[in-house]
Parts: sequence; C-alpha cells; structure tokens
Amino acid sequence: MFLILDGTGPQYAQLSRAMKAAILDGRIGIGSRLAPTRELAQELGLSRTTVLAAYEQLRAEGFIDARVGSGSYVAHLQTTRTARPLERSITPPSRYAHRARRVQDRTIAQLHSGLRYNLQYGNPLVNPALSETWGRELARAAAYTPTSDIRAQGSPALREQVCAYLARHRGVRALPENVLIVSGAQQAFSLAARVLLNEGDPVALEDPHYFGAYQALGAHGARICSVPVDHEGLVCEALPVPAPALVCVTPSHQFPSGAVMSLRRRLELLHYADTHNSWILEDDYDGEFRYDSRPLAALRSLDQGDRVIHVGSFSKTLFGSLRLAYMVLPVALRDDFINAKYLSDFSCPGIEQAALAHFMESGGFERHLRQARKELKGRREELIRGLHRHAGDRVDIVDSPAGMHVVVWLRGYDEAQAQELIELAHSQGLGLYPMAPHYASAQARQGLLLGYCGLSAQELHDAMQLFGHCLDEMEERMALRPARRRCQGG
Repeated sequence: MFLILDGTGPQYAQLSRAMKAAILDGRIGIGSRLAPTRELAQELGLSRTTVLAAYEQLRAEGFIDARVGSGSYVAHLQTTRTARPLERSITPPSRYAHRARRVQDRTIAQLHSGLRYNLQYGNPLVNPALSETWGRELARAAAYTPTSDIRAQGSPALREQVCAYLARHRGVRALPENVLIVSGAQQAFSLAARVLLNEGDPVALEDPHYFGAYQALGAHGARICSVPVDHEGLVCEALPVPAPALVCVTPSHQFPSGAVMSLRRRLELLHYADTHNSWILEDDYDGEFRYDSRPLAALRSLDQGDRVIHVGSFSKTLFGSLRLAYMVLPVALRDDFINAKYLSDFSCPGIEQAALAHFMESGGFERHLRQARKELKGRREELIRGLHRHAGDRVDIVDSPAGMHVVVWLRGYDEAQAQELIELAHSQGLGLYPMAPHYASAQARQGLLLGYCGLSAQELHDAMQLFGHCLDEMEERMALRPARRRCQGG
C-alpha cells in the first residue's frame, strides 16, 4: 500500500490521516480488504502497535469494518468524492502533440456499444471456430519461436506466405525482401508519413475517406488535399498540380462509399504517379470480400514503374486485436521503411507472426476466407432484403457487392434530421453510423454506413424491421413540424 505520512503529530495519527485520504479519493476502494497489521507495519517500517492504533481510530470513525476471523475492510461510506479534473493542464509540448489532440474529435467507433442491434462497420466477422483454431496455432508457435528473435522487417516465413497469397488472390508478384510486416494498416499510414512527408507537404486523400488515414497524416503535419470520389473511384482529373509526394487510395473497395476504381482510372492514376514522381499508397481494404465474382486484382498488379505501396491487413480478415498487416514496398523505399519500423517499435510480436505463417501455410487462412465470404454474402443479402421491405423508397442503396458494410442514402433528410434519426434509433436499441464524418466538408446528402458482420441473419432481419419503425416515426415528426410553425405564427 502506497502511503505517505505527513510528519505531523503521532505516527498512528499520521497513518490514520493517510489512509482516510486514500479511501476518500478512491485509491483504496470501497469494500477492499486492508493489509493485515503485521504485514503493513513491516511494509511501512512502523511498529505493529502504531498500525493497530491507526486501524482502531479508523474503525471508531466509521471508515473501516472489522470482521472476526477475516480482517478489516473499507466501509461503504455515504460520501461524494470530488472528481479530479481531466482537462490537460499544460499546453501541447510539440506541434505533433497539438495536432494529435484533435484526433479524438473525428473518432466515431463504438458510438453505440451495448445496444441489441449495433450495425458497427469495420469489425471482422466473429467466428468461434476460428478462435479455437487460432489458440492452437499460438500454442504451437509459442513452443518453438525463439524468444530473442527480433526482426524489424518481420518473420521471413510470414513474408513468404504473404507473397504466395498475394500472387494467388490479388495478382501481385512480390519478393519477400520487399515485404514489411507492420502493426496494422494504421502503422502503415504513420510510417508512410514519416518516410515520405515533411511537415506542410501536401498529400492527396479520397473524399470521402478513411478517418484513420486522415488522422495519421494530419497529426504528422501533412496538408490534406481532398480529391472527390464518384462511382468509378478517385476522380483523377481532380488530382492537384503540382503533384503531392503521396496519393492515398482504396481502389478495390473505396472506403466508405463502396465504389470500385475502374481500370481506366487505375491506369490514369499510375500515369499521374509516373509523370509527377509521386508515390501511391494502396490500402487494399476489404479486397478479399467480393460476392458477385472473383476479387479484383490489386492496383499494385498493374504497376510497371514501382510507384505503388501496397497495404493489406489481417485485422479485418481475422481479428481486430491481432494488429498485423503487411506492406509491399517499392525497392527504392524499402530500406527507409524498414528503418522507420525499427525506430517505431523494433518489430511486431514474433509468436503471432509464427502462428499466422503456419496458419497460412496449412491452408487454414484461405479456408477461413471462403467460409467468411459465404457467411457475409448471406448476411448482406438479408440486410438488403430488409432495407427493401422496411425502408422502401425512403433510402437509396449503393450497389456495391463487396466489403463488410452497405451504404444507404436518406431521401429528404438534412444533417440535423439524420442525427435525430440516429439518436432515435439508439433509444430503440439500434446503432446507426453516419457518412458525414468521412467527408472533408459538409454534404447536402445524408447517408448511413450499415455494418453486418456483428449480427446474425435473424438479428439483421429484426434490425431492419426496427429501422423501418424509426423511419416511420421520423416521418411523423417531420410532418408535424410545419403545422406547428404555422400555429405559432398564427
């Protein structure tokens, strides 16, 4: 127990005051069992008689209860603790800290945790069988992985498996020496900022965009140049001139709109990078999950000038908590990225890398992906059926048969009404998520991202029925408002 005596008066009184202060500010919790007197006396360098006297004083004042044969416990006090201020008391110590403090303003994850029907997007499919398999892989890897094996670039075995997987499923031909294992796609963005950008340098980012990329680049000090997205993906004609050092795109399944970049646009972007000596960061978000045909080849597979940094993540295909991803690097940038990774955290955890390498080598990873595609396709179809049945022509559904969420646009809603709908749904146990935070500026059209990984088909059926009820109530509310205004004006 960490206690500081104030040096005033008898030692038992000093100890009593110190313990009362610890109880009142919560350092010693209500109902906690106190250390035995002999043990506390030894720890604090006091006599046991002093500690006994302090405990007796605390019992007399009602701070602790004595239980025969059990010990002394903190009493349940009817008192209100004064909350300590949580506000920062110092100015940001650096420009980076100043920019990073604004990150939380754009965080939207877990807005509706604990609700019965939470249509959270971005979370992977929960598969209990996969958890059991992964536990066996970890146990196997822990038995033979060298405890001192730290490699900034990542496990050679895992890098080899990544190359084999990319060649089979993403059309990317890569060598293990050009692959870097990183701690999720978020670290990939951070490393790209460190290697390629100085403070104030421009970077092109899709609009709408993945807010994690926006945060990482903005905190580094990059000047974000928003480039619009349409049904063919990034509008290359809107790319800035002079060109930025870095262009960030999600071509296989644009986040969050769901658009797939057309071949024409892909070739235009590669030509832009070659002509202007720019680098492209390809976030292969949800590239594995396409339900109407085989997954499209990655942008990197078309790259003849070695300008594309390809990023893929296992967090969306396996577990969000796994925090393992990979980067396929242009040869000219390879050593700089490896150095940046080393300076960041030395390396990713070796046991998890070994487990993942064996899981991929044994075929378990691809079996999981096949099962996940089948399950997610069924859930997506149930979600869309429910939207047609219960929302009807009140929403426009984006036709994007890929990924793990569906985008719907609300007809006739402004921003305030869309937020009211989200709050109403929350009160009914339904979690909805807006499109608005992913845009660089306010948009007239209001939309929702509906994730379907976390709910079963039956739960999605019920959730869409509830969504329809919420739309009904919003229609009633909006219909009454003009009449109320007329009454007030009359």
